[in-house]
Amino acid sequence: MNNNELFPIINETGEVIGKATRQQCHSGSKLLHPVVHLHIFNEQGALYLQKRSLNKDIQPGKWDTAVGGHVDFGEAIDHALMREAREELAFTDFSPVHIFSYIFESDREREMINAFYTTTNRTSFAYDPEEVDDGRFWTIQEIDQAIGKGILTPNFEQEYAKLIEALKHNGVF
Repeated sequence: MNNNELFPIINETGEVIGKATRQQCHSGSKLLHPVVHLHIFNEQGALYLQKRSLNKDIQPGKWDTAVGGHVDFGEAIDHALMREAREELAFTDFSPVHIFSYIFESDREREMINAFYTTTNRTSFAYDPEEVDDGRFWTIQEIDQAIGKGILTPNFEQEYAKLIEALKHNGVF
């Protein structure tokens, strides 16, 4: 992880208004920066989750969205999504569908999350051990039982509720 990596700083409409390092963005400054999330469902409706590497600076060792990562300064959202999927899971054969964007804030950072989903017939992924400690498909019931128990990241728990609601609303679920 490169603390000097440059991220775009954006306003609440997503317009780039500056740039800052990863370290500056994660230091409690609350500089709004964009990220991408990809939710991967299998044909049975189970959702793939990754267990974050213990080397991560935020929420190490917790289960999280299948793919999640920062948008680099000067990079388009769709390019960042494809890059992160390739880097984290060696996943390149998919067609993402944008679900929603929203602002997530924690005590350390403030992010504009651009959430996407896709479906696959794959049963597993080759994950990068620098980024991910484990990964597997979870049934909706397993996820529901894990919520609030400190197993999942708070960001995933919040986004999961929005994800299921949006997919039901759009007739996907």
